[in-house]
Amino acid sequence: MGMLHDLMSNPITITTHERFGRLTASSGSKWEPRMGYSRAVRSGNVIAVTGTVGVNADGTYAKSMGEQAQRSLDIIVEAIKALGGKPEHVIRTRMFVTDVTQWEQVAAVHGKVFGEIRPATSIVEVPRLIDGDALIEIEADAIVA
Repeated sequence: MGMLHDLMSNPITITTHERFGRLTASSGSKWEPRMGYSRAVRSGNVIAVTGTVGVNADGTYAKSMGEQAQRSLDIIVEAIKALGGKPEHVIRTRMFVTDVTQWEQVAAVHGKVFGEIRPATSIVEVPRLIDGDALIEIEADAIVA
């Protein structure tokens, strides 16, 4: 699938915890404890992945929307795997971008990951994301078969 680019120098660490009968995944984001959310939550066979920006392990962002989209999807896939799912279990993605005219960069990356899976999807322009350097945030829902 061409995913998980340069994870040796830009690692993704996902930890899981049981919370109130659900399995949760954390990526160590500084926002997770402050806002009281998980990167992803599995309840039964459903996995919901929080809006995920393409922040690097060192807290920086790549300059291009395409590179940020790839990083976002790498984090999302790792969270889904940590909760016992696979990319092919994804049924929907939602993409929030700060400049929809760059949709082709996003489409190329999303298509590389999900070209054969074909989840339902949306791409919506928003004025700003949680961090000023973030250009894209992606959510995903999966049903583990």
